[in-house]
Amino acid sequence: MNGVHDMGGMHGMGPIDVNEDEREVFHAEWEKRVFAVNNAVGPLKIRNIDESRHARERMDPRKYMTSSYYQIWLDALERILAEKGLFSIDELKGNVPAQPVSIPHGPKLTPEKVDEFLARGGYFYRDEGKPASFTVGDQVRAKNIHPPGHTRLPRYARGKQGEIIADYGIQVFADASAHGREAHQHLYCVRFSSIELWGEDGTAGDYIHLDLWDDHLEALS
Repeated sequence: MNGVHDMGGMHGMGPIDVNEDEREVFHAEWEKRVFAVNNAVGPLKIRNIDESRHARERMDPRKYMTSSYYQIWLDALERILAEKGLFSIDELKGNVPAQPVSIPHGPKLTPEKVDEFLARGGYFYRDEGKPASFTVGDQVRAKNIHPPGHTRLPRYARGKQGEIIADYGIQVFADASAHGREAHQHLYCVRFSSIELWGEDGTAGDYIHLDLWDDHLEALS
């Protein structure tokens, strides 16, 4: 997606406020609750991680730029759960009485299972999918695309040349998954020179590694 949500490589954002105490994960009690609710929704299996990312990208740009990390999470949760039919925005605002909703789901995420759940993560490998178009060592170019929906190809790499240094095999294609579609293709690690990406602001010998799918890349002619 194009817009303020794709902030990689953008300038003029001011200094980064570094938290020297990395143990301070949350800055307020409500942030803990947002984190917990987001994970508790997982067993419902009504949305995937890519849909969640796309929900955050649809936040009003002006609000996005002035919101904290967990404010963005909360905004996305409200949006996607309303779209999935768990509640309406009017119910959420208290304008109308909340209606009960019954949704088939897996085992509830109880407190004692949280650490295991977070450590396990998701599994996105698939046995079949689009045949690989590239092999390790190929010189490729990231496509110069500007999709209206979700994409894992950042703007700063579009149109830039890189080298495939690893093939992770067939995985769920995030760009399709974000819109509820199943597509499976090879995921590669692509190495880009910082000079290729940033020009005179780059440094010889410095590289950026991006994980990109087959449809993000094209062969050099």
